[in-house]
Amino acid sequence: MTIAESNAPVAENIAEVINRKGLKQMHIAEKAGYKQQEFNDMLNGRKLIRVSDVLRISSALGVDANYLFGIEKGA
Repeated sequence: MTIAESNAPVAENIAEVINRKGLKQMHIAEKAGYKQQEFNDMLNGRKLIRVSDVLRISSALGVDANYLFGIEKGA
């Protein structure tokens, strides 16, 4: 399994929330404590998204971490 395949479900949910809320990827990256390129690498399968990353990103997005994992639908 590649990094992109491993990240896909979470990365897709992150992108969906960013788009739905009309946010900028750069803003979420900074709010979660990442450089813009690092965050972009996560979303595009070049850097593994770890559980600790999901917690930081979900907080920046204002959604439950379970939503990003696809466990809970509706944010």
